[in-house]
Amino acid sequence: MRLALTYGSAWLAIQSVRTLGKQWAYKARVIEGHELVTQGPYSLVRNPIYLGMFGAILGVGLVFARWWTLLAAVVLFLGGNHIRISAEEQLLRETFGAKFDEYARRVPAFFPRHSNLSVGGGGTCRCPVF
Repeated sequence: MRLALTYGSAWLAIQSVRTLGKQWAYKARVIEGHELVTQGPYSLVRNPIYLGMFGAILGVGLVFARWWTLLAAVVLFLGGNHIRISAEEQLLRETFGAKFDEYARRVPAFFPRHSNLSVGGGGTCRCPVF
């Protein structure tokens, strides 16, 4: 289960980067022709790369870490990501305005809602939510 969490989370992060394509970068920025990406992993959460990183930290931590080091890693990661997500979303809000606001109302920032998890023909996924 822990390995599945780790590998599944890494897969989510990689697929999210692929979905962004040339728009992805380490530093938050907007490029010429930038589009608001809302499909693929971005239809589940607005920040699937960070969710994937979080799941990988949990998975690896559950295998190798003592509980207190895992707890410290989780607290530091979530705190740092809150700061980064706020800055990135401010940039997107300035760039896309009402379009981003509508997306933000519909799709959660970090942890998916059960209603956002659907499969193929519109059925509900019975997957656990992080």
